[in-house]
Amino acid sequence: MQETARPRPGEELDAVRVRDFLAKALPAYSGQPEIRQFPGGASNLTYLIRIGDQELVLRRPPFGTKARSAHDMGREYQVLSRLHSVFPYSPRPLALCEDPAVLGEPFYVMERLRGTILRRDLPTGLTLTPASARALCENLVDVQLELHQVDFVQAGLADLGRPDGYVERQVGGWSKRYRAARTDDVPDDEALMDWLADNMPQDSSGAAIIHNDYKFDNVVLKDDGDGLRIHGVLDWEMATLGDPWMDLGCSLAYWIEAGDPAPLQSVRMMPTHLPGMMRRSEIVDYYAARSGHDPGRFDFYYAFGLFRLAVIVQQIYYRYTHGQTSDPRFAGFGQLGAILSANAEAVAAGRRDV
Repeated sequence: MQETARPRPGEELDAVRVRDFLAKALPAYSGQPEIRQFPGGASNLTYLIRIGDQELVLRRPPFGTKARSAHDMGREYQVLSRLHSVFPYSPRPLALCEDPAVLGEPFYVMERLRGTILRRDLPTGLTLTPASARALCENLVDVQLELHQVDFVQAGLADLGRPDGYVERQVGGWSKRYRAARTDDVPDDEALMDWLADNMPQDSSGAAIIHNDYKFDNVVLKDDGDGLRIHGVLDWEMATLGDPWMDLGCSLAYWIEAGDPAPLQSVRMMPTHLPGMMRRSEIVDYYAARSGHDPGRFDFYYAFGLFRLAVIVQQIYYRYTHGQTSDPRFAGFGQLGAILSANAEAVAAGRRDV
């Protein structure tokens, strides 16, 4: 099950203001709320709101953030409002608050999806046979492909992003973000950024809705009687229109397999090393066969995914070193980013395969 805890120090919510907002926006959820925090995630904050036997989920930006454009609650809410009817794995949003006077930042509430979320290691009592691990991997890729095949024009999501020139904008944009967030104790990554700029593929012919953070700890699993299957997909803050191969490359940046070197093993976030879990190369081949599209040089997409993840953790580390967050989880993010950058450089130089 999804475990919750008391909100981390400095990340508490005002229960009275939450109660008053819900009483007006969602009268069916009236009463004094119990507020718990979901411990995962390092960007937007997610809370469980329990009122009697009713439950909601509240999403808000991190405290102390300066990059508000990266934590646009209104955009995330509108995406879910249109996406839920055509991609039922996305949670149903219920109410948006754009008044920062309520909780300090805009936020929204949505339905709670109950189930199991896989984090670094399997939850106590859960086991996966090699066959069930393989089936779960295939289900993960199938649901991602299902998202990529949504008709975004018919869904009213044609304004979600600009797919033309997507790859070039991503390389340039994330390179700019890295330079802006770099601290003195991390690599400069200039050679890697040059390689990405010099090896960009043409935009793929099929623009798609892409999640941009699709991985095991952003999906909710349920046992359908024939093994664990995906019941929901969470964390839509970075969803846009773009190249689906970029989306897969970003997903595989998190995918640490059993044969990876020790530095990568040390930053594993999900149980992708277990017997039966597909290798990254197998996932690429499986997606290509199911979609009917050839990725071409997937080394670019994988290297970019690793670099982008390094930038994300470096931005968080920058916030930590500048006192914008005191969350102790972030103290080692500079080292994490350096490991990811080193592996991206190895892929770019041909010293590591996908």
